[in-house]
Amino acid sequence: MIPRVLIIAGSDSGGGAGIQADIKTVTMLGGHAMTAITAITAQNTRGVQAVHPVPVDMVVAQMTSVLDDLGVDAVKIGMIGSAATVHAVADVLEALDVPIVFDPVMIATSGSVLADADTIAAFERLMGIASVVTPNIPELAALGGEAAVLAHGCHVVAKGGHGDGASVTDRLLSPGGEIRRLIGKRFDTDDTHGTGCTLASALAAGLASGLGIEDAFVQAVRFVRIAMMHAPGLGAGHGPLGHALGVVPFDELEG
Repeated sequence: MIPRVLIIAGSDSGGGAGIQADIKTVTMLGGHAMTAITAITAQNTRGVQAVHPVPVDMVVAQMTSVLDDLGVDAVKIGMIGSAATVHAVADVLEALDVPIVFDPVMIATSGSVLADADTIAAFERLMGIASVVTPNIPELAALGGEAAVLAHGCHVVAKGGHGDGASVTDRLLSPGGEIRRLIGKRFDTDDTHGTGCTLASALAAGLASGLGIEDAFVQAVRFVRIAMMHAPGLGAGHGPLGHALGVVPFDELEG
């Protein structure tokens, strides 16, 4: 059966991040993407101009609709919208026994704030049920650091894109320590919109297809890097990735 991935996230009208990037990623990696949209944004490569949260009961209705009929092999959580939505989503997901990837979205690539203090505080619920949490450097700091996130018993993909230097280091951590790190050349590009959404969705797609956590991590990082290399160069700000060219068979990956 085709791997089924439920994506709980916001819509990006510019198509570079959010639900749009998630669907493209899961599809290109051979999965079937299902969605529960938490917010509608007016957004382009230069920033977020408006956000309209979807009512909590509608978010839950989308989730239960697809879960009751189509089933699910993995879940990806992105922009969540509000603290109330966090708790409602957690209530539904606690009953599932599938991998859950939580990308704790707080700030868009453009710098726009996508989660208030109450929502970030409520992220404790999602970290408590997540299999993997995928924060960037500022998000990891806001969540209390590596030890605080790992204390929930989940894996952590500590992303290095917001760091400095000529290389980027992405690390896969477990409560027992570091499992794997990947070091790659830092690309001199502004086409980075949606990198976090894409990595988390690629990770969920890998887990849904039966890959182990380490193999899914390697595939996800490579997918993002190849998609960055093939970015189409759209927009005047932080452009979208080239998802259609981000696929490489796992058996061809180094390591």
